[in-house]
Amino acid sequence: MTDKGKVNGRQKELYYKKGYWTARTLLDCWNDAVVRFGDREYIADDRGFRYTYRALDEKSGRLAAYLLSAGICPGDAVSFQIPVWSEFVIITVACLKIGAIANPLSPSFQAEELSEIFDRVGTRAYFCPTAYKGVDYTVLARQMYSRHPGIRAVIQVEETQGTAAAGYPTLRKIVDVPQNMDTLRGAGPVGSESVAAVICTSGTAGAKKCAMLTHNNLIFCEQGFNRAVGVTPEDIMFMPAPLYHATGFAHGVLATMLAGAGLVLEKKFSADDAVGLINRERCTYSMGTTTFVYDILKYLQSTRKQMPTLRLFMCGGAPVPSYLVREASEYGIRLCECYGSTESIPHTLIRPAEWSAEIKPSAGRPIDGIEVRIIGRDGRDAADGTEGEEWSRGPNVFVGYMNDPAATEKVLDDEGWFHSGDICTRDPEGNIRVVGRMKDVIIRGGVNLNANSLNENVLRCPAVRDSAVIGMPDPRLGERICAFVVPSDPAKPVTLQMLTDFLRKSNVSKYAWPERVENIDAIPMTESGKIKKYLLAQELARRTGRDSHGQMQARSSNDAG
Repeated sequence: MTDKGKVNGRQKELYYKKGYWTARTLLDCWNDAVVRFGDREYIADDRGFRYTYRALDEKSGRLAAYLLSAGICPGDAVSFQIPVWSEFVIITVACLKIGAIANPLSPSFQAEELSEIFDRVGTRAYFCPTAYKGVDYTVLARQMYSRHPGIRAVIQVEETQGTAAAGYPTLRKIVDVPQNMDTLRGAGPVGSESVAAVICTSGTAGAKKCAMLTHNNLIFCEQGFNRAVGVTPEDIMFMPAPLYHATGFAHGVLATMLAGAGLVLEKKFSADDAVGLINRERCTYSMGTTTFVYDILKYLQSTRKQMPTLRLFMCGGAPVPSYLVREASEYGIRLCECYGSTESIPHTLIRPAEWSAEIKPSAGRPIDGIEVRIIGRDGRDAADGTEGEEWSRGPNVFVGYMNDPAATEKVLDDEGWFHSGDICTRDPEGNIRVVGRMKDVIIRGGVNLNANSLNENVLRCPAVRDSAVIGMPDPRLGERICAFVVPSDPAKPVTLQMLTDFLRKSNVSKYAWPERVENIDAIPMTESGKIKKYLLAQELARRTGRDSHGQMQARSSNDAG
């Protein structure tokens, strides 16, 4: 590992030779966008803030000058806990202007999580709200400032005009006051191989790692994404996903900027508000997990409303059910699956031009310039249709986890292949289908069962509104199948008998039946819509009284015998 991360030399030479990587930085791209699309609206949020490319350039320039005057230098990490607000974009562009590393973070992170990340990335400036969702961030900011002496600036963002900042400068005051823009000339050069952003992984397994993405990584990926999807300057994207995640940050903030398109932000997703916002702003496409599109479709079905301008929804984070594709098509929406991760930002997708309502389920083919392999248990390339771990290599692949070489070595090999940990198959046309995580395999009596496939059966039960299947430790079989379910009718809990009766009538093989059912109010999700299975495992241990070796100290009447 070096300051620039881990990059295979032969691959680097190839990327430059083919023009995948160039000397251009994201700041170069931003400056071009301001020249070409200056008066075109770039950002609008549902709090009433709107900015053209030129207006946002002015605001972010003032913030960049302020940060330089506070001692923030090129290569310094700027950490920001900002909701889906337009200020997030102002901070991001300000980072580009001074060559700082953007480190967007979930607003839900508290002191211990933040301290771990701040130590890892070496945070020099910290942005947070004054208050959000009942949390007083001023108290949190004071904690961070006292714990981390390397922090040179703390800036707070008001959700509404006039909110008290309690002692720290506010972003609104900074960007509304002219700054000495000459200071920007002293920012120093930043190369295209420099780290542009450090994005924390979603944490579905409870662990957080800080993935480094360079200017080259992000420009290649988002330009390739735009070409494959067909994004033009006339498009307007609706973004319901959190901006601190790769979906919102790269495919939302950066991809629209690279295309000269517009971006509409919803601070807290709700289907009814989303439909209203999409229609008012005449949004043409969107992206997020199935959770968002599922809720929107259910709302449209119950209200008989339409979204005539929305033609495309790119869907990632989990396999997209075929029934959802068909339902979306009834509203004129092409629901296209894509696949990737923070480390290898979505690199396969269904091209909208090749979509049909009856398309075979898959996450599509790789973006041009990206290689994909499916590796079997024997360490060799698996035959088409055979399950194996998905590996990817290309100009989009991250350069390592910041200050964590051991974690980097586990997933990024010396030849530049990122080992995803996802179980996938590939068909003869090169389409990838995601089966699940390697950790999602339930090994019952020596037989490997995919938890996601089992869960698809559970979700079809009318008594179940939402569900997640996990492995339950068992002293005899190793693991049994446990389904956490959210009942369709809260007054009628789902029983194991109800579920197995449904599966029997649906001709689901008995080996795929859950052996325990646990009712729960809601399936715990990350803010990007992925299931936190580690929390379900903890909850199961609490309910069953399981000891540290997985031995069951108590049995429920909802167990199979």
